[in-house]
Amino acid sequence: MFDDVIKKLLSEVADLTEVPLNGAFNIRNNGHSEGRNSTENIQIVPKENNSGIDIYIKPGTKDENVHIPALITEAGVHDLVYNDFHIGEGADVTIVAGCGIHNCGSEESLHEGIHRFFVGKNAKVKYIEKHIGEGDGNGKRIINPQTHIEGDENSYLEMDTVQLKGVDSTKRISSAKLAAGATVVIKEKIMTHGDQYAETSFDVILEGEGSSAKLISRSVARDKSRQLFRSKIVGNADCYGHSECDAIIMDDGVVAAEPEIVANNVDATLIHEAAIGKIAGDQLMKLMTLGLTEKEAEAQIINGFLK
Repeated sequence: MFDDVIKKLLSEVADLTEVPLNGAFNIRNNGHSEGRNSTENIQIVPKENNSGIDIYIKPGTKDENVHIPALITEAGVHDLVYNDFHIGEGADVTIVAGCGIHNCGSEESLHEGIHRFFVGKNAKVKYIEKHIGEGDGNGKRIINPQTHIEGDENSYLEMDTVQLKGVDSTKRISSAKLAAGATVVIKEKIMTHGDQYAETSFDVILEGEGSSAKLISRSVARDKSRQLFRSKIVGNADCYGHSECDAIIMDDGVVAAEPEIVANNVDATLIHEAAIGKIAGDQLMKLMTLGLTEKEAEAQIINGFLK
C-alpha cells in the first residue's frame, strides 16, 4: 500500500510499522488522506468547509489509541490542516500525531497543523507528537504546529512533543484554558543544528480552582542554530503553575528564554525556572576516563539530557 519512504516516516513519527487493523487512524500525505478508519467508540469525520478532520471520542472510552500522522514526501508542498478532538467525559485515550517531511528537491515543504482539544470532565488524554525532516534536497523543511486545549473540570492532558533532527524552521504554539481541577502537562524535547531555528510559545490560563499546569522544555542548540522559548502562565484562582526551560548550547548556538507569570489571585502559586549553559567539563572528563572519545562523551550526555 505504501512505498518505502512513507513506511519509514510512519515508523519514525507514529511508531507504525503497518496500517492498524482495528484501531482508529487517519494517515495524511501531501495534503490528502491515504487511509482512514473509525471504531465503535472513536469516529473520524472529514471537515466539510476546511482541510482536516473532527475526532469524536465517546464518553467512557478506555484504553484506545488514535493515530493521525501527517507526512510530506514531495518538494514544494504547503499543507495546512485543522484537526479538532472532542473527548467525552471520563474517557482515557492515547492520541499519536506527528509530522515527517521527506524533501529531496529545491523548493521548501511546509506543514502547519492546528489541533484543538476539547477535553471533557474527568477525561484523560496522552498526546504524543514527533517531528522529523529528512531527504537530500536543499529545499527547506518547515513544521509549524499549534495545539490549543480547553480542559473541563478535573480533566487531564499530557503532551509529549519531540523534534530531534532535520527540521529547518519551526514555530510551535501551544495554549490551554483550564477549569477547576483540570491539569495540563507539556513536555518538549528539541535539538537544532546547522542554521536551524526553533521557536516555542506556551500560553496557559488557570481559570478554575485547583487547576494546574507544568511546562517542561529540554533543548540542545548546536552549530549556528537558534532557539527561542516563551512561556506565559496566568493564574486567576487558587492554582499551581510551573514552567521550566533547560538548554545546552554548543559551538555557536543561541538559546533565549522569555518567561512570564501573572498571578491575579492571592492563592495562585506560579514558578518559572530556566537554565542555559554548555556541557560541564567534568562530565566530559569523567566519561572520557572510561574510554569514550570527546564526541562519544558529548553524545552520551546529550542523549541522557533529552531522554
